[in-house]
Amino acid sequence: MSAPTLDRPAAGTPDEASLQERFDATIAAEHRIEPRDWMPEGYRKTLVRQIAQHAHSEIIGMQPEGDWLLAAPSLRRKAILLAKVQDEAGHGMYLYSAAETLGADRADLTDKLIEGRQKYSSIFNYPTLTYADVGVIGWLVDGAAICNQVPLCRSSYGPYARAMIRVCKEESFHQRQGYELLMTMMGGTDEQRAMVQDAVDRWWWPSLMMFGPPDDDSPNSAQSMAWGIKRHSNDELRQRFVDMTVPQAEFLGVTLPDPDLVWDEAAGRHRFGAIDWAEFKRVISGEGPMNAVRVARRRAARDDNAWVTEAAAAHAAKHAGGHAGSAA
Repeated sequence: MSAPTLDRPAAGTPDEASLQERFDATIAAEHRIEPRDWMPEGYRKTLVRQIAQHAHSEIIGMQPEGDWLLAAPSLRRKAILLAKVQDEAGHGMYLYSAAETLGADRADLTDKLIEGRQKYSSIFNYPTLTYADVGVIGWLVDGAAICNQVPLCRSSYGPYARAMIRVCKEESFHQRQGYELLMTMMGGTDEQRAMVQDAVDRWWWPSLMMFGPPDDDSPNSAQSMAWGIKRHSNDELRQRFVDMTVPQAEFLGVTLPDPDLVWDEAAGRHRFGAIDWAEFKRVISGEGPMNAVRVARRRAARDDNAWVTEAAAAHAAKHAGGHAGSAA
């Protein structure tokens, strides 16, 4: 379905200055920009980039845990995991719909992802080696997502903010599911406890990288915050996540793999070790352990199911034609 055409004057028209002034006043007043409101082209492009990356991450993010759907150890665990994977698909659909209100085309966004012209979160390019990874993804990865996404419920763009309300409610449940699974495993055998610790060791640093590059190396953050699209910087959100997670790890009985992690009494926060940003850049550029597999599966899903899209479009066209005939 094509997105609505956005009404905006041509560049240089007499009305553009007043429209810009009205846009700036709306942002300053903490009010929402809606799809048919005038907006600067830079604002629209920034939103499309961020929302598309977010949507891609939700869809690609189905894969790591989806690999364990058939291997989950009980019917209850299969049902929980299946429900979560289905939720992630729904999140992607909400977000693609939000991008469409900005004039983006969903199929075009998918093509850009597959062709490497748009990105998704680096975290999903790591393998899920054991069933404990399912719990650690729920605890750490979804926990990081909550820190990052709850402020987006107050984003200046209305459709994005409203989509995030439901997404965050479901992500919060996913985080609790993951933690409950790990608590169960930590109360089990020595082998199960070792499995959990190994998963924590592998996922901790990639989880910190999820928030994006440090503030002094993040080219888009300052403008996104000025426009109210983002509410906090990458480093602020990363610090919140560390401070939230350390006591949870202690209660769980696992050790976070950072010898430099220490509580700073004077600062009132935890200090943590240096992140390997070279690894982050390699993974986000397509050289992670699972990049090729993730994109290949997404490409296959698009190509193998093209007939469904074509059939749905034909049905919609026929249905629309019928309504037009009745109206005549």
